[in-house]
Amino acid sequence: MAEEAEGQVIEETHELDAETQARRQLALAQVRQYGDPVLRMQAREVSSFDEDLQRLVVRMRQLMHDARGVGLAATQVGILQRVFVFQKGEDDVVAVVNPELSDLSDEKETNDEGCLSLQGVTMPVERHLRVTLTGKDPDGNELRFELEGHAARVAQHELDHLDGTLILDRTTDEARKEALATLRPRPILASV
Repeated sequence: MAEEAEGQVIEETHELDAETQARRQLALAQVRQYGDPVLRMQAREVSSFDEDLQRLVVRMRQLMHDARGVGLAATQVGILQRVFVFQKGEDDVVAVVNPELSDLSDEKETNDEGCLSLQGVTMPVERHLRVTLTGKDPDGNELRFELEGHAARVAQHELDHLDGTLILDRTTDEARKEALATLRPRPILASV
């Protein structure tokens, strides 16, 4: 079972079975897509570590898994709270509340990224190779991760979502134009 993560999306190198494909489509239907104004809004700090937050995190983890993603921000499900989930390791999904990045490495790398909210496009994005991610878990306990490589890329991608920034804002002009041409709605012509 070969698969490769690109930005926020797991790119399959084989066909998905019918059930997995159906789950993916149902999950993606719940993820806000490009053009939805909430994707450009700034999320607010979380102040209540309550049952609502717990339910949101459970929902986001399940949606991310079913959508075949490696990260998902609350804004992508229409919730303006500073929360995201991401796959830190192979089987290690972490929820981070009120995330902050620090100690960003001077060394950067450009790599292709995809996004669950920008279906069907990938584009080159430059990111820091190493970052420190701090925040809280859904119970309000302090978190701190030293991330590098793909995990650092995903954390930066998700934090961008909470600030209303998309990969379209971080790519080349040429890649942006190409992506927008793909994302632009096409008119449906009906026969008369």
